[in-house]
Amino acid sequence: MADSDPGFLGTLTDVSAAYFIAQLVDNNEEFQPYRQMGMEQIAVGQIGSYVIARGHREQVLCQIVRAWEEPRGDGRVRLVRLLPLGEITSDGEFIRGTGRYPPLSTPVFLAETNQLDAMFDSVRRYGLHLGRLSQRNELRVYADPNLLFNRHLAILGQSGAGKSWAVSSVLQRTVALMPKAHIVVLDLHGEYGWRDEQGKLHSAFPSEMVRHVDARELEMPYWLLTYAELVDLLIDRTDPNASLQISFMREVLHSLRKKSNKDLGIDRLSVDSPVYFSLKELYMHFKQANEQQFDFGKTKGPLFGSFDEFLVRFQSMFNDSRYDFLFRPRARAKSTDLEGLLRDFIGLGEPKRQITVIDLSPVPHDVRPTVSAQIGRLAFEFNYWNPRRREFPILLVCEEAHQYIPRESTSRHSGSRREMERIAKEGRKYGVGLCVVSQRPTELSETVLSQCNNFLVLRTTNPQDQAYVRNLMPEGEQDLADVLTTLRRGEALAVGEAIPLPTRFNLYKPDPAPDSSDAPVVESWQSGPDDLDVGGIVKRWWRQQR
Repeated sequence: MADSDPGFLGTLTDVSAAYFIAQLVDNNEEFQPYRQMGMEQIAVGQIGSYVIARGHREQVLCQIVRAWEEPRGDGRVRLVRLLPLGEITSDGEFIRGTGRYPPLSTPVFLAETNQLDAMFDSVRRYGLHLGRLSQRNELRVYADPNLLFNRHLAILGQSGAGKSWAVSSVLQRTVALMPKAHIVVLDLHGEYGWRDEQGKLHSAFPSEMVRHVDARELEMPYWLLTYAELVDLLIDRTDPNASLQISFMREVLHSLRKKSNKDLGIDRLSVDSPVYFSLKELYMHFKQANEQQFDFGKTKGPLFGSFDEFLVRFQSMFNDSRYDFLFRPRARAKSTDLEGLLRDFIGLGEPKRQITVIDLSPVPHDVRPTVSAQIGRLAFEFNYWNPRRREFPILLVCEEAHQYIPRESTSRHSGSRREMERIAKEGRKYGVGLCVVSQRPTELSETVLSQCNNFLVLRTTNPQDQAYVRNLMPEGEQDLADVLTTLRRGEALAVGEAIPLPTRFNLYKPDPAPDSSDAPVVESWQSGPDDLDVGGIVKRWWRQQR
């Protein structure tokens, strides 16, 4: 009999497409909040725990999302609200979604550890486990790496919830399991690679799997920019003469790319071809057209004075030493240097490494979107033209993604937003996966998030972000977002195609950990330094070197 089974909880009293309600039953006079099932002691009606509605023809795995009491007759009854997650076949296999709903009075049982463990059988063979189930610490949480990285991943959560921790943990375990991985990380704050007071480099990844590259030393030279990116960088679209400048830029840029690369033997060069051209010549073409006069100065040229704003803007940026890595390349001064750049970028340089961390923290804020657009385009174009793309999948990890893939389209961010959205929409076909990391999903491109089929969501207390994350989740699993405010640091809710069932779990602690911990205020303000080398701070500020 069902009520003699120690795992028996009660029966269904309400069944709908969105949720079930079950009435808890206890044969003892006093309700027992815990049940002993073999060697396990399991809480009855605990929020987040898993149960099975077991009928004659169907078994539905559910998660408890609410528990309460209410008066009925002379006493009180205990009820739980269940979120149906999927069906369990006669072979014990879990299938997402519910096609056959159980009838009223169907008995409900606690899900045992071995039953939950069996849910991960379909992905266990890959060996990628990300952490342990929050309520059953003995259970590992497995994911399908094919779906996790091919179908794009979003790691979301408020500041301090453990996003960098999660990124480090997931990537460390991924590379340890798959030593021929190819991962590029955009590090905006220097959290994944930093130097101590003695100048020694510390990393969030073991030294044998990572290469750290300063974005300025990597040198994304100006000639690698597309026509649209050069327009975004050099032309102010609010200028009344912007349309003339844009048209003139196309004509001059195309001719300069062709002129500078005749020796390459390329039959067709477009305005966007990644080949060298002289930036000085580009400037001089604008300057000459802007000053052109005829008849000894009596007649002004058709473009006379139209490029005043452009020339001032260009000179201002060109003379700013912060932009030297872009406008004054030393290592990337000819078209044939592109191969070396791609090798360094993708981890095939010397030494070869699975993870390339590109440190963007020294790059000026206003040029970060341009550099990010370049990185996104390099990742996509590399595999687009790679005949062995299926054997060489790439993962691009975008930290603080809302800063350069914003929801609102602006001219400053149009290039980076366009490139990342292209990866989100088309990258799967060419073996380019995207992992976006953000504390403000409401400020992140809707196109990018809509293409993410997997979510690791950490603690989120902002009501707007909670509502947004809820809407991103599959319709039948949106109630799970209620737990986001209760998650602990390093704890996540995993939802998506790569995870067999929606799971709340504790991520493994990364070793080594990123440099993302909070400042120890109490310790520092009690026994911190009495003085600082302010002169050294000023010099680093002057030189833009951290």
